[in-house]
Amino acid sequence: MASSISATAASEPEHSTKEREEEENATATRAAEDEDTGAQVAPIVKLEEVAVSTGEEDEDAILDLKAKLYRFDKEGNQWKERGVGTVKLLKHKESAKVRLVFRQSKTLKICANHLVLPTINVQEHQGNDKSCLWHAADFADGELKDELFCIRFPSVENCKTFKETVEEVAETQGKKAESKDAADAAGLIEKLSVEDSKKEEKEEEEVPVAAKEVTKTTDDKVKAEVEKDEPASSA
Repeated sequence: MASSISATAASEPEHSTKEREEEENATATRAAEDEDTGAQVAPIVKLEEVAVSTGEEDEDAILDLKAKLYRFDKEGNQWKERGVGTVKLLKHKESAKVRLVFRQSKTLKICANHLVLPTINVQEHQGNDKSCLWHAADFADGELKDELFCIRFPSVENCKTFKETVEEVAETQGKKAESKDAADAAGLIEKLSVEDSKKEEKEEEEVPVAAKEVTKTTDDKVKAEVEKDEPASSA
């Protein structure tokens, strides 16, 4: 028992001393960290703020949803994933034209970029009520290409919202195009009417001038005939 107690007694102080030393070291470290030396460390590299343009500054988002986009590969006759990200419908503040833009979440790479035209036709994917299909003349790769897209949403509600919003925009763009055509036609008719009116006024102004020239020519001819018929005076 004595040996056991003595061993315990010997080990406890050693343990306590070690703990005390660790606590003292920790306290010293905290004191050094809390001490304000007043020194200012200048950054090694100074970074300036750079304005990043997304090309969407002049547009308002009327739709913004998370989704996954696919493109149909005609050569391989299969669907290929374009990326997971966000699909937006952006309306231009001045022209009121609306375009569809899909960007990947991490890289922000544009995977779809085309106007929503009156002719667009969004259809539900057979067998999946969370997906839609549509054709478009797309410019995502820097050139216009006829693409067949498929988009898949996390929920049926989002898919329905996307489809209905695109259809509403297409209908609005169609009415706008009809109004523009009607306005252009009215403007053309008005322009033609003004030109015809000016033409008539010009013709009316030119008639008296022509009449005067004819009268003058006739008078000159009569005078010449009279002088010709007069008898020569005797010497």
